[in-house]
Amino acid sequence: MSAKASRRLPVVLTTEEVQRILVRLDGTPGLMLRLIYGSGMRIMECMRLRVKDIDFSRREILIREGKGNKDRVTVLPESVIPALQQHLLRVHALHCTDLAEGYGEVYLPFALARKYPNAAREWGWQYAFPSIKRSTDPRSGAVRRHHADEKAVQRAMRQATRDAGIAKPATPHTLRHSFATHLLQAGYDIRTVQELLGHQDVSTTMIYTHVLNRGGRSVISPLDQTLPLLRPAP
Repeated sequence: MSAKASRRLPVVLTTEEVQRILVRLDGTPGLMLRLIYGSGMRIMECMRLRVKDIDFSRREILIREGKGNKDRVTVLPESVIPALQQHLLRVHALHCTDLAEGYGEVYLPFALARKYPNAAREWGWQYAFPSIKRSTDPRSGAVRRHHADEKAVQRAMRQATRDAGIAKPATPHTLRHSFATHLLQAGYDIRTVQELLGHQDVSTTMIYTHVLNRGGRSVISPLDQTLPLLRPAP
């Protein structure tokens, strides 16, 4: 019989640590990391986000084909809306330039590209966070603007964590873990958090309840209970 795989608790930042990191971030990486923390998206879900799947009026984001090839809806944080709208204005101008130069096509899965032959050039299907440069798709030879490279966001996160003096091995995915933990701390029920994260089984989400516990399963040490009766330790 093979040994049962151990299930490690995720690294989670406190709300104060998150603030110390995010305040050191600006530009597009800063916007993306705020969005990841504010919505609980995975980093590649953020990278592959299409313009049409951001609903400003309903304050929600539709995640297409997330883990397990499932769609889900998560929250669009109100505080990022002005910066995200300004960012999309710049992306739209870039897309218009691409169209004027004979490009402007974005990758679509084969079934969608066949069903909607003109969709690849439409604004709504463009990536919300496109690459700075156009590139040639090795599969089709088409020149397109792919989504941004996740490595730049990961580097920005590492640098901000170091600058903040935080010793935890924090990555963009740590912000997703922190999103879930902080929602549970705020009193949201675990089923709601499960839906926002896109977990198939609630037992996966339950791991965050262990992070919430204080040391030793929330037990108060008998030493701490008797400390007021004791003299201060030398």
